[in-house]
Amino acid sequence: MHRYELSDPQWARMEPLLPRRRHRGQAGHPFNDHRPLVNGILWVLHTGAPWRDLPERYGPWETVYARFNRWRRDGTWVRIATALLDELDDRGRIDHDLWCIDGSVIRASRAAAGAKKKGERPAAAGRAPGGANAGAC
Repeated sequence: MHRYELSDPQWARMEPLLPRRRHRGQAGHPFNDHRPLVNGILWVLHTGAPWRDLPERYGPWETVYARFNRWRRDGTWVRIATALLDELDDRGRIDHDLWCIDGSVIRASRAAAGAKKKGERPAAAGRAPGGANAGAC
């Protein structure tokens, strides 16, 4: 097992929450095995690396990325998170008195707000921005 991959007990808990590999009576071959794709998704999310840098052991990056997006669109990730959180809550493992709020403040540069650059003079009234001959052929 590599870093950021699900252990066997974690996988056993998560696997039933994933969509079936067979298409319910629809055309097409079955999905690839979910486990390497889920581990690939976790690898990208943990490392912050681009999808194209995904190690080959997880499968083609395009497949892993497509599965991640498909499950995001169809609500699979929300169902997984909800089921796991409900299970923890039922066992009393969630502290409802603890709230974590991100208080990060990142100051934007003046240019991000549209401020003029230092030394930049406003254009004279009635003059074209490129000078007197701007736009002349």
